[in-house]
Amino acid sequence: MLSLTRRLVRYRSYTPGAAESTMDFVNGWFEARGLETSRYKGAGPQGELSSLVARVGSGGPKILLHAHADVVPGEEEQFEAREQDGELFGRGVYDMKGALAAMMYAVEDLHVTGCDATVELLIVPDEEREYGGLKGAEVLIENGHTGDFLITGEPTDFHIGLQAKGVLDLRVTVRGKSAHGSQPWLGKNAVLLAYEHYKRILELPFARERSELFPYPSINMARIIGGDVINRVPDRCTYDLDIRYLPEQDPKEITRQIRSIDLPAEAKVLFTHEPTYVSKNTPFVKALREVAARHFHGNPVGVGRHGASDIVFFQRAGIPGVEFGPIGGGHHGPREFVVSDSLETYRQMLVQFVKILAANGS
Repeated sequence: MLSLTRRLVRYRSYTPGAAESTMDFVNGWFEARGLETSRYKGAGPQGELSSLVARVGSGGPKILLHAHADVVPGEEEQFEAREQDGELFGRGVYDMKGALAAMMYAVEDLHVTGCDATVELLIVPDEEREYGGLKGAEVLIENGHTGDFLITGEPTDFHIGLQAKGVLDLRVTVRGKSAHGSQPWLGKNAVLLAYEHYKRILELPFARERSELFPYPSINMARIIGGDVINRVPDRCTYDLDIRYLPEQDPKEITRQIRSIDLPAEAKVLFTHEPTYVSKNTPFVKALREVAARHFHGNPVGVGRHGASDIVFFQRAGIPGVEFGPIGGGHHGPREFVVSDSLETYRQMLVQFVKILAANGS
């Protein structure tokens, strides 16, 4: 398990070429074990990226396991995973090449022992990227890879991610008045006005709301551009705002509130997608919680996830899904790690989950 994770980590799959090389390796791994695979081009800005499916079983229900092979960029040393005090450090070990390795072995286990349900492992090259073309998950759905329930191996520390916030990205342009830099009182500094605008957003009604699984929406000033030369008061400033809104909130109402702020500013919607959610009372979630409770030191609970995942594409196709992954921390950071033995536990959980569902005919 750890050896496979280390091998996957060596691929610097934040670039398209390395993501494709990762897919080549994973495909060869399955073929060497006699498993059925399918590969589809079509993802990426020019459709140059491929997604991969490994399949076992032929009965019901049909369970989808989902993993992404791409990572965010990291320091060079992060691409050679190292183990220390029971923790494996490296780029992607937690998000989510460790989970991918465990899913690969779980599918092989089900192939060897026999599987009365149908399981498809869907591997995409682009979960961490945003671009104008089709995403890998959308390509797979278009090619008929749908099912009754989906688990994506995003990191959750063995809790079950029942909900994820929606995404609303805005570009706010603030107008000021230029003046000579030696007499700033004669102008209106657009950079300072932009910061004032952002502070007022934090005081809007939507920013103070909460829900059952979330204490607040997430509001991040992600990027700011203002001014041109050092000796002039900037008369224009643009900043990008990344809002992760609660499942009960309406992005149109959030945008309306932001546009109502009494400052010389315009807000343009750049990107939006809906939140995801699934009932904790479905047979699939109950079975997953039963399995998690066998191994979890404590009580695995349903949690809300601040970030977004590919579940949104499957939800649009009518397929419920949850985020559920191993134990670790620091994803996207310089000290990303996964608890080593949680990967083997995660592998066993997935196999047991499928067998429970197959036995119950859920």
